[in-house]
Amino acid sequence: MKGRMYMSIKEIDRVRIVERVCKGEMRLSKAAEALDISLRQVKRLKKKYKEEGLPGLLSKKVGAPSNNRLSQEKVNLVLNFLNREEHRDFGPILVHEYLREECSEGFMSASSVRAIMIRYGLWASKQNKSKKIYRLRQRRAQKGELLQLDGSEHAWFEDRGSRCTLIVFVDDATSEVPHLKFVKSENTWDYLDVTREYIEKHGRPCALYPDKHSVFRINREGAISGTGQTQFTRVMEELGIKVICANSPQAKGRVERRNRDFQNRLVKAMRLEKISTIEAGNAFLPAFLAGFNNKFAKAPKNPIDAHKPLPEDKDLDKIFRLKYTRRISKSLTLQFKGVLYQIYADRMEYTLRKTEVTVLEDRDGKVSFEQKGKKLKAVPYDEMEAPVEVVGSKELSTALNEPKKKRHKPGSRHPWKRFPKRPIMNPRA
Repeated sequence: MKGRMYMSIKEIDRVRIVERVCKGEMRLSKAAEALDISLRQVKRLKKKYKEEGLPGLLSKKVGAPSNNRLSQEKVNLVLNFLNREEHRDFGPILVHEYLREECSEGFMSASSVRAIMIRYGLWASKQNKSKKIYRLRQRRAQKGELLQLDGSEHAWFEDRGSRCTLIVFVDDATSEVPHLKFVKSENTWDYLDVTREYIEKHGRPCALYPDKHSVFRINREGAISGTGQTQFTRVMEELGIKVICANSPQAKGRVERRNRDFQNRLVKAMRLEKISTIEAGNAFLPAFLAGFNNKFAKAPKNPIDAHKPLPEDKDLDKIFRLKYTRRISKSLTLQFKGVLYQIYADRMEYTLRKTEVTVLEDRDGKVSFEQKGKKLKAVPYDEMEAPVEVVGSKELSTALNEPKKKRHKPGSRHPWKRFPKRPIMNPRA
């Protein structure tokens, strides 16, 4: 027999046993037991092997089409559906749903539709999908025109201290790192504090380029409450700084590569200095950053600095606060972070009912209240100077310390006194 024959391990064992049966080295019963087939089947295999040789023991189904294969009619049905212009971007699941509605109940499965689309190049499996190509983006021309911002959580002190986050600013025009700081985690207050330090040192940049962290973007779909801004973006808007959220890590690749460099160089430098705390790390950063920028920073295309000075009428203490909106109840109370506050406003109490006020929270947790720029006096319910005592109408005079009225005594002609008292009968008598 010409050509190459492919045999499975099961078929090789069958040939070996049948050959021993033909040579008289093994009985038919032992062969049937070894192959786990009947005695009559062993006799048939012995006869085929003597007549046809090795090919007689091979399965005749090898290379033959499967009995369960899809008909060409069903394959054409899928291809004709996808050839329509309005269906060109349909996925396998969606194609299966539409065709199942048009056809009978015995239509093919969704995996069969996917196999047909992959076979004809209309769909790519996850393993064969081509990676997305990210094209290079030109640098901004001026320093301070765009700052890439990111937080990198890492074991910065290795096993000498706990994990923390390094907030990094990278100038897009020069790849310079103008500011960075160790914080415990990525949260609104830490980002506000680090950004304020940058503004006080360098001025206001034109735009910030962070990722889609919840500090910079409302990520909950369908959110109907609030202003649609985070606390961080609201503060930046008051300062005239635009916040642009990147769609992918590759879009802000300069700050991502700086994080990688710091995880390599900064970790080793702090290891040599035996730094193990956030405070010591922040004290070490300025000296490390000076040498790092001298080595890796580049000159901008335009030497004019795009940073803008802070206007004189801007008070950073008032701007860098968290602002919330609450509604005053009929009883001039409002609730904020689980605390009930009572509002006091002389000659304005009635006009404040069911109105909205602004709640301002400082970095140290101090809370104040404003309405239309005017401050309101609000006292926590447990700390009120003169808490309102809730009493019933019958206890009102007692609560107000009013003098008691004289008790009325009935006259001699009162019915209670006209009839003599009846003796009380003892029920046990």
